[in-house]
Amino acid sequence: MSSPSKRREMDLMKLMMSDYKVEMINDGMQEFYVEFNGPKDSPYHGGVWKIRVELPNAYPYKSPSIGFINKIYHPNVDEMSGSVCLDVINQTWSPMFDLVNVFEVFLPQLLLYPNPSDPLNGEAASLMMRDRTSYEQRVKEYCEKYAKPEDIGAAPEEKSSDEELSEDEYVASDDEEIAGKADP
Repeated sequence: MSSPSKRREMDLMKLMMSDYKVEMINDGMQEFYVEFNGPKDSPYHGGVWKIRVELPNAYPYKSPSIGFINKIYHPNVDEMSGSVCLDVINQTWSPMFDLVNVFEVFLPQLLLYPNPSDPLNGEAASLMMRDRTSYEQRVKEYCEKYAKPEDIGAAPEEKSSDEELSEDEYVASDDEEIAGKADP
């Protein structure tokens, strides 16, 4: 079996190769941010969060610490600190899991299936159990207010050259076409 530092490097590279935006903190490979998008078919869809990940010296034998940097309204996430209450990460972690599992399975499952009976945010848990529609509306409000690309320091995506032309560009090309024809 490889050493924890080799495994840490391998898991981090695998996460980067999986198209996640990873931003290192300091020079080591133990602390970094990951850009995480809310899962489809959830009220979190369209939200973007910056997740702080800290890998302990004993990783992968000890679970990573995961926290949301920008606000999220969720029964199992502390609204002030961003700490995550997630059994798989906190109690049932196994060296068989890796960082990609955290972002492709564990966090999406947490957002899709909150557990209001074990809350870090009592108000969100209470609202979810009392009035699911109001809870989902509050989640969407938080996404609009705190979980946009600019809220995590990301630049808005620029159009690539193969995307459709804007209306102004269409008008310009129509004018050129008309002006380019000779009179009979």
